[in-house]
Amino acid sequence: MKNIFTVDVTNEVINRINNLQPTTQRQWGTMDVAQMLAHSNVPYAYTFETEKFKKPNFFMKLIFKNFVKKIVTSPKPYKQNERTAPAFVIANERDFELEKSILIANINKAQQLGSTHFEGKENFSFGKMTSEEWNTMYYKHLDHHLRKFNV
Repeated sequence: MKNIFTVDVTNEVINRINNLQPTTQRQWGTMDVAQMLAHSNVPYAYTFETEKFKKPNFFMKLIFKNFVKKIVTSPKPYKQNERTAPAFVIANERDFELEKSILIANINKAQQLGSTHFEGKENFSFGKMTSEEWNTMYYKHLDHHLRKFNV
């Protein structure tokens, strides 16, 4: 798994994002490119803007920690057309340039904070995570959606 906390990988991902256009077509799935960018911002919003979201109840957090976390933080790639968690669904129209700039800012912020910042940091849904788990969650999700748009 590439390390999103390094400058080289961050720059690589941002270059891929910069290759997108508002008219770039998906290879699979239902989101258009602006919706995908907004969707890709959700994990960062859950990290940097937790006050905007209702915390999962005890039962849901138990399910997230014991089942979903393994899928999100394992190096195994996501499958094409895999179901998205309801909180991550972006169904309305989005502004491509705005979502793109927010995503790039979020990626840069995570990289600048660095892996040590994320070591043992509490995740909104999954509890405490290692920096490696944070890296996998961020990079794997971004890579999956960028591949979906052939960049």
